[in-house]
Amino acid sequence: MKGSKGLTGVKYLLLAFFAFSVFLPLIRMLAHMAGIDIRALLASGQFLNALKNSLVVTTVSTLISVALAAALAWLVERSGIRFKGFFTLLFTLPMLIPSISHGMGLVVLFGANGILTNWLGLKGSVYGFWGIVTGSVIYSFPVAFLMLSDILRYEDSTPYEAAEVLGIPRGWQFTSITVPYLRRPLTSTVFAIFTLIIIDYGVPLMIGGQYRTLPVMMYQDVIGLLDFGKGSAIGLVLLTPAVIAFLLDVLNRDRGIQSFVSKPFRITRNRVRDGLAYLLSALVSLGVALPIGAFLLLTLVRKYPADMRLSLDNVRRTFQMSAGANLGHSLLIALFTSLTGLVLTFAAAYLTARSRGRLSKLLHLASLTSLAIPGIVLGLSYVLFFKGSLIYGTLAILILVNLVHFFASPYLMIYNTLSKINQHLEAAGQTLGVSRFSVIRDVIIPQTAGTLGEMFTYFFVNSMMTISAVAFLATAGTRPLSLMITSFEAQMMLECAAFIALLILTVNLVVRGLFAWNKKRIGRGMA
Repeated sequence: MKGSKGLTGVKYLLLAFFAFSVFLPLIRMLAHMAGIDIRALLASGQFLNALKNSLVVTTVSTLISVALAAALAWLVERSGIRFKGFFTLLFTLPMLIPSISHGMGLVVLFGANGILTNWLGLKGSVYGFWGIVTGSVIYSFPVAFLMLSDILRYEDSTPYEAAEVLGIPRGWQFTSITVPYLRRPLTSTVFAIFTLIIIDYGVPLMIGGQYRTLPVMMYQDVIGLLDFGKGSAIGLVLLTPAVIAFLLDVLNRDRGIQSFVSKPFRITRNRVRDGLAYLLSALVSLGVALPIGAFLLLTLVRKYPADMRLSLDNVRRTFQMSAGANLGHSLLIALFTSLTGLVLTFAAAYLTARSRGRLSKLLHLASLTSLAIPGIVLGLSYVLFFKGSLIYGTLAILILVNLVHFFASPYLMIYNTLSKINQHLEAAGQTLGVSRFSVIRDVIIPQTAGTLGEMFTYFFVNSMMTISAVAFLATAGTRPLSLMITSFEAQMMLECAAFIALLILTVNLVVRGLFAWNKKRIGRGMA
């Protein structure tokens, strides 16, 4: 009974945390719109044009991104190609740097003095609609690829083998077996990618030119004009697609198909299919590697394209402009966000996955709310709610906003893992006189070590590269490394911005590599 009361108390504490860090800031942001003529704003030509641009560019980018990701996922999971792990690593590299870097990479490659523009003699402008589409696809398709490849990896091959025995054509197999199986996951993927693109301002800010989108409009109104009321109104509009995607994702998850793999796919030899898989994988890998190669070139030459002599001047200049201090800020923010997030997400998931009741359901829903809040909206709400408080202008508020912004995905990782562990462990421990804490420490945590590592990596990597959530909150004394990219871009110091992107990529690759090594070590230890 005492243990049950303790769990209930922790649930109330976590709910109070979400009320303080999520709901109250949002309410404060909405209250800030009281003096704004919302009807006039929403009916203005500037707003309607930005809204139309956002919807059109996001729809086109989402369709291309999901189609490319689906093709890659199917070819990787259903083909006999080698080096699948290496290709997957290359495909997911864009997830390790800020979105604005992808726009910058396209400018460096295809701008007026771009590397490929000069080399191939290309005409036309990279800025505008198709520039945003290209940058958004590069930024978002790795997320869709991971979501769809995970679904395909655990699909049961038995229905397909039965269809082969019955002589059912491959086309009918696809429409009758594959499409129903993928319908809900594909719907979730489409809405997740749509939301990811429509709330991003990094790519359109860098490469949009005169093609303004709503996030760019909000960013310029708040940062440039300090118009918090107008920014709040635009933030409310940006919340709408995110909330819809969140609700659909929750419904899909609750009603999703439960797939218990009884037989994995046996991949047969097919030269045409494997050749196509190699070709598409190589082309996409090249597309991903080109911007990173361009960053390296810009970093190592004195001044592109005027002075192509190799030099480390750009590296020295960047560190002279406080890159070292800002790297320290980013590492501290990422480390404390990861450690705090690990504890809070595990506690919340344990309480919701291992206990029942209305309070658990309410806590589960609260834990997922950050999925529906764009980082730029969360950042603005924190400015309005925490201004004048002790944590405002400190690293603590940056840690808090990152913790809340990235809470939902690690929470779902550990929630799903804990749900699969025997639900009677605690009852058995109580019968044997073993405390709940001992069961968690000695049994549950060792069983979930791999997932905990993934959660830590997720928090760390995203905290290192985020811009949207911290753009309104950072000061000169707390500025993270990622915000230097926007500063250098505004001053057209692309060489320094390229080095910052490489620095963030290197740190994130090291962290991912350490996690992969530790996961393999744990696997060997359990074998």
